Amino acid sequence: MKQENLLVVATLYKFVSLPDFAEMRDPWLSYCQQQGIKGTILLAQEGINGTIVGSRQAIDAVLEFLRSDPRLADLEHKESYTETPPFERMKVRLKSEIVTLGLPEVDPNQQVGNYVSPQEWNELISDPEVIVIDTRNDYEVNIGTFKKAQNPQTHSFREFPDYVRHNLDPSKHKKIAMFCTGGIRCEKASSYMLSQGFAEVYHLKGGILKYLEEVPAQESLWEGECFVFDERVAVRHGLENGSYEMCQSCGRPISAVDKTSPQYEAGISCPYCFDSLTEDKRVRQQEKRRQFLLKSNRKNK
Repeated sequence: MKQENLLVVATLYKFVSLPDFAEMRDPWLSYCQQQGIKGTILLAQEGINGTIVGSRQAIDAVLEFLRSDPRLADLEHKESYTETPPFERMKVRLKSEIVTLGLPEVDPNQQVGNYVSPQEWNELISDPEVIVIDTRNDYEVNIGTFKKAQNPQTHSFREFPDYVRHNLDPSKHKKIAMFCTGGIRCEKASSYMLSQGFAEVYHLKGGILKYLEEVPAQESLWEGECFVFDERVAVRHGLENGSYEMCQSCGRPISAVDKTSPQYEAGISCPYCFDSLTEDKRVRQQEKRRQFLLKSNRKNK
């Protein structure tokens, strides 16, 4: 299908001081709804974080609207395309943090690590003195990461400070390089690490997605696929669609091998959530699956 016939998915974030963020919610929500936009935008005093989907014209109008605020004039975004919207409605939510570390005093608007371009990243992480850390959650790391990167084995970003306290020492680990999907977690992680006395802290500008977009596969130090928070589930080099699907019950990425497990039931459970699936949730998932199949059948008629 031609790109012009597809919906545009725009992901965006920016750490910027927004003391009036609560007053911004209603006009932002109203404007997005007027344009037929769906998705979620998080607003906090520390900035903005969101993913929205709509027509090319609608997305361009909303981005222009957001950037009309001088504080967001340089707001960057990334785009992908979809045939069907991955969101059912538009939400603008007020939060204490746009990415939850659990330490609101950590403020990337005050200090942040050194940005490293995708083109410079390989040289940095190939330095034997550099500790390379994947700041994403465990299930994301398991389907792909950079060579020699440490996996903190966190289930949420809130656990990252504990990992640092128990595994890293600013007097011993002089150079730290971090990365995440799009860059937002690393900005906050680098701010936290600077506050803990780490002197040289680096992070990948634009995240893994920008690296996979710009660095040729033959030069890449990336291994596996990159989990993304939309219907693509995972992407490869060049941001081509990956091989994973998403468990509709727990949201984990599942491989072709996972689907051969007796614990896998389409739309109901997978090997990662089978043991924790209650009977009530099983019934709810079965009903969701039934509705999904009915909707699909109507579309195909």
